Amino acid sequence: MHHFAVIGSGPAGFYTAEALSKTYGERASIDILDRLPVPYGLIRFGVAPDHQSIKAVAKRYEKVALSPGVRFLGNVHLGGDVSIEELLHYYDAVILATGAPHDRRLEIEGDDLPGVIGSAAFVGWYNGHPDFADLNPPLDVEHAAVIGNGNVALDVARILSKTPAEFTGSDIVAHALEALANSAIRTITVIGRRGPHQIAMTPKELGELGHLEAATPEVDAADLPPPDTDSSLDPGQRKSVQHLRDFAAAGPDGSKPKRIVFDFFAKPLAIEGNGRAERVVVERTRLRPDGSAHGTGETYTIPAGLVVSCIGYITPPIPGVPYDPNLGRFSNQGGRIGERLYGVGWARRGPTGTIGTNRPDGYEVAEQVAALFPPDGEASERAGPAGLDRLLASRGCEPIQFQDWQKIEAAEVAAARAGNPREKMVRVDDLIRASRD
Repeated sequence: MHHFAVIGSGPAGFYTAEALSKTYGERASIDILDRLPVPYGLIRFGVAPDHQSIKAVAKRYEKVALSPGVRFLGNVHLGGDVSIEELLHYYDAVILATGAPHDRRLEIEGDDLPGVIGSAAFVGWYNGHPDFADLNPPLDVEHAAVIGNGNVALDVARILSKTPAEFTGSDIVAHALEALANSAIRTITVIGRRGPHQIAMTPKELGELGHLEAATPEVDAADLPPPDTDSSLDPGQRKSVQHLRDFAAAGPDGSKPKRIVFDFFAKPLAIEGNGRAERVVVERTRLRPDGSAHGTGETYTIPAGLVVSCIGYITPPIPGVPYDPNLGRFSNQGGRIGERLYGVGWARRGPTGTIGTNRPDGYEVAEQVAALFPPDGEASERAGPAGLDRLLASRGCEPIQFQDWQKIEAAEVAAARAGNPREKMVRVDDLIRASRD
C-alpha cells in the first residue's frame, strides 16, 4: 500500500486522484484535502452559474471520490491544521493542486479604490464562495467597466446584463440574484489593450451576448481588421471574430435598456474618482508587427463606478515550497517541485487552458509518481491517512468527508428555487452544520 495526498479538490486535484486511482487500484490510499468544506473548486466557484452543462463534470469527480481508497477531506487548512512537511512525513508523495485563486493586480494608479474588484472576488461573490459572500459590489451606478478580453470578462459582462428570468436553471446565489435584479448598471464597457484578432474569447461565450433579453453588444466597425485577414486565424478564433463582425453590423438595439460596449485598442492607465471609482483613464494603442500593443499618447476616459479586473490569476506561495513570483506559480520541472512534491493544474502551469487541460497534468504526474513508487513494489512504511487522522484530531480539526458533503448537497438541492438545481450555502458554519445534520 502506498499513500498519496492531493492538496486541492478542483479539476486538477480530481484528475490527479483519478489517475492515481487507475494506476494503483486498491494498492494506494489517496487523500484529497481542501480548506473549504465542499469539493470541486473552480467547478463550484469559478464556472458561471448559467453554464450548468460545464458544471456537469462534477459527476465524474464524484465517481473518483467514491472509488476505493480515495477520501475527500474538506475543512482542512494547509499551513494551519497541517503543514507540507507533515504531509510529506505521512505520505509517499504530495501533489499541489491549489489552483490560482488570487487576482493579479492591475498595478495602475487607483486600482485600490472602492469599486475596483478583481474577477476572482466578483465571480466568487455571485457563485457563493464563502470568502466573498459579503463583497457587496457597487451596483448603484450606471456605468461599469470590465478590463480584459478573455472568457472571464465575458462571464462578468453577461452576468451584469442578465434579467432575473434569464437566471432560471442556474445556481447563482440568492444574494447576488437580488442585487443584480436591482442593479442600476446600464452600460458595461469591455476594455482590451489589443484588437479583435487577439482576443481570448471562445465562440460560444461571445455568441451568448447576441441573445440577451435586455442588453445588446456593440462593436465599432472601425476596430475590425479587413475581413480577408481572418483567414490567418484558427477556426475557433475566426468564429469569435465573426461574432464581433455580426455585432458591428447589427448596431445598437434601442429597444434594450443595457449596452455591452467593446472598446478595443485601449490600455488602462489609471482609475480615478473622489473616494471611489468613477472613471477609467485609458490610452489608445496600436499593434506592432509582432502583435503586441504600444501606446499612441492619445488618452480619454470611460465612466465606471464599478471596475472588474479580469486580467488573470496567481497561485499564492506556500512557505517552504519553491515559488516563481514572476509567473505567479510554483517553480517546477514538468510538474516536479521537489523531492516527492509535485504540482498540477494552474499551480503548475499558471492560469491557462480549459478545465480539461488539467487532465493531462494529473496523468503525467501520476506516471512520475508510479515510476518512483511502482504499484507492485514494496509497501510504504509511512503512516498515511492514519497518521494524518491522529494529527488532525490532536489539533481539534474535524474534516468534512465526502458523505458529509453529500448531506450538504442534499440540503442545497432541497432549498433550490423553482427551476434551479440548488441554493448554495455561502457560510462555512452553515455548510459544516448541514454536514453534521
